[in-house]
Amino acid sequence: MSDTNTAASINADLNGHNTPAADDDAPIPLPPLEAGIDEERDYVAALYRRLDELREENQGQLNRVRATGAVGTMQNISERDAFATMYEDRLAQLNAVDDRLVFGRLDLDNGDARYIGRIGLTSEARQRLLLDWRAPESGVFYQATAFDRQGVRRRRHLMLKRRAVQGLEDEVLDASVLEEGTDNHGDGALLAALKARRTGQMGDIVATIQAEQDRIIRADRSGILVVQGGPGTGKTAVALHRAAYLLYAHRERLKSAGVLIVGPSSTFLSYIERVLPSLGETGVVMSSLADLYNGLRGVEETDSQVARIKGRLDWVQITADAVAHRRRIIPEPREVTVEGIKVTVTPKMVKRGIERAKATGKPYNEARSTFVKVMVKEIAEKLERLLEKRSQGNEADRSYLEEDVRTSRDVRVLLNLCWMPRTPQALLEDLYSKPRYLAEVTPQLTAEERAALQREPGRPFTIADVPLLDEAAELLGELDENAEREEARRQAAREKDLENARKAVENAAPALEEMGIEGFLDAEAVANLNTETGPRLTAAERAGVDRSWTYGHIVVDEAQELSPMQWNMLMRRCPLKSFTAVGDIAQGSSASAAPSWEQAFGPFIDDRLRIEELTVNYRTPRNMVELAERVAQANGLQTTSLRTVRDGDFPPLVEHYDAGELVPAAVGAVAAEHQRLGEGLIAVIAPQSVVESVREALVAKFGKRVGAGAGSMTQDVVAMTADEAKGLEFDGVVLLEPAALLEEARGKVGSLYVAMTRSTQSLRVLHSRDLPAGF
Repeated sequence: MSDTNTAASINADLNGHNTPAADDDAPIPLPPLEAGIDEERDYVAALYRRLDELREENQGQLNRVRATGAVGTMQNISERDAFATMYEDRLAQLNAVDDRLVFGRLDLDNGDARYIGRIGLTSEARQRLLLDWRAPESGVFYQATAFDRQGVRRRRHLMLKRRAVQGLEDEVLDASVLEEGTDNHGDGALLAALKARRTGQMGDIVATIQAEQDRIIRADRSGILVVQGGPGTGKTAVALHRAAYLLYAHRERLKSAGVLIVGPSSTFLSYIERVLPSLGETGVVMSSLADLYNGLRGVEETDSQVARIKGRLDWVQITADAVAHRRRIIPEPREVTVEGIKVTVTPKMVKRGIERAKATGKPYNEARSTFVKVMVKEIAEKLERLLEKRSQGNEADRSYLEEDVRTSRDVRVLLNLCWMPRTPQALLEDLYSKPRYLAEVTPQLTAEERAALQREPGRPFTIADVPLLDEAAELLGELDENAEREEARRQAAREKDLENARKAVENAAPALEEMGIEGFLDAEAVANLNTETGPRLTAAERAGVDRSWTYGHIVVDEAQELSPMQWNMLMRRCPLKSFTAVGDIAQGSSASAAPSWEQAFGPFIDDRLRIEELTVNYRTPRNMVELAERVAQANGLQTTSLRTVRDGDFPPLVEHYDAGELVPAAVGAVAAEHQRLGEGLIAVIAPQSVVESVREALVAKFGKRVGAGAGSMTQDVVAMTADEAKGLEFDGVVLLEPAALLEEARGKVGSLYVAMTRSTQSLRVLHSRDLPAGF
């Protein structure tokens, strides 16, 4: 097939499947204003038929594009890959939104009706069938009220289970609608969602977003937006929906740069992993703080004093000094032997080589190649002068001398002594295991703090070490001495690929516009397809394996827990400083938790900090909130007073047991909670010292119903610490020994406050020791 025919056949597929004859696509009739559940079921069924048609079309088009093979010029191959990428992305989106595709309908003053769903859908004749919840026109679904109708007569919630409409809820904003006979009005959609059984996976709130949440979700992308909110206010849900909205509203920018979502733990990431795909977005990178340094997972830092020391911003200077300390000038002349001839290397020669290498401005390991070149050349020149003197002016070819110098063992030993290549791990391990080295580069630390940092080589790195390793990696650079030449070659090839890709995208633009999905593709994405030698990677996947990748936006959950060094690491990954940080200052429990958002971000920004507050608790019933706030305030923690949506059906229970009875009592409490609630996910939140004993006892009683540690919440019983419970929610919570939780947190009340506000239905507190104040 010729190059022209290849592109033409692809374009014909696109046009042929999206421009049918007019009589083949009669408009789907909208149900009338007074429609009941049967009419709505018919319309929803039509939407699902259209979704299935689009899946089939895209799969067929993808199969045909793949079948063309890698033929023709690079430009034609780029066009083929461009279309393949587009079809694959669209298929992933269409496959991810099958559950509860549509959730709302707006009836407007002008007589129009808009159906709101997870993605936008149009018919083949370009008739709009379903509006994406992120579209500007959808905003009124969340923002309209009876006092400010914004042209909305009625807001209808469609409650689906999978593809089936189970019920309707109408919010009538225009009183005249009541006169037209509708009898579906009520306020149960939100409450039904709040009372739904927890499954161990976070669900989206796209159908029940509230006005204050929607305003934050749609806020401008620039600068740092902090979402402050107490327990149960929906901070995490707002953050994830904001990520989906930004990817929709700024697709061209964020498609290539990617969005990073940072959570406090792998458990938390497992809990939220399905939310963004359900909202039509699959291209984000998710990472816990432990995994932010590629190739290494940090373990928990058990010593809070060490965590606090490592979290200080002083480590930017300490790391720089530690790297500089690895460059050494010999104190006196030293002889090296090259092919049996002794050559004297002076301190001035070494100093000159170091200064010339430092002047390149390159990272430590990359600048070392310049140092080696300078030193090898100077030693070779000195050797040549010695040989000339011995041979009395014989002008023989001695171009081989530099290679002899480079391969000399004595020279290699000397150069490594003066400028040893280092990895970030080796640099940090040297600091921790060599007291003299640590003392030389840490004048900011006290002798007691240095002693706390010391440890034997070979111990695993901790979460607190991750930002220090990242800082070291930034200063050290790559170890490969040929990296510079290879990078120049790659850059030249990249420019050529981009030029071909630009032409391909220009040729594809009319077809993309005809399909109504322009913006899914750019030249960089096409170029990436043609330069990768392994499996094709999305921008998100490439970002996830490249430590130096910079993102278009970063979302940080439980942001109050981050240390200054962790923020420093994240700021490097987003030079534009476009962040959404969600958290609650009152819940801070880590050693480095900031006392205020201004203090947390002060070292990194000037006036680009915006703070929005969520004020309504949707998750936790009022009786639990009041108890948690009373305990927090009695122990010196200032909390934001929240409005709560529900009173709660079950009052909190506080029960005393002897110390030896506490673990068996916890097992009995779980059984009692299951009986009281009927079903649900029950968490036992216990001090670190007993959580394993509790888990073993639960497994002995409930077997496979118990999740395999904090990382699994797919069963209906879990046991975890208060820190592991951050950001999660359960139907019921059994809380063990609050006094011990306070002790483990060194008196910080944040962890106890978190544990008391995780439940949506019930709370039992079991204790053998005196309870903290406030109970």
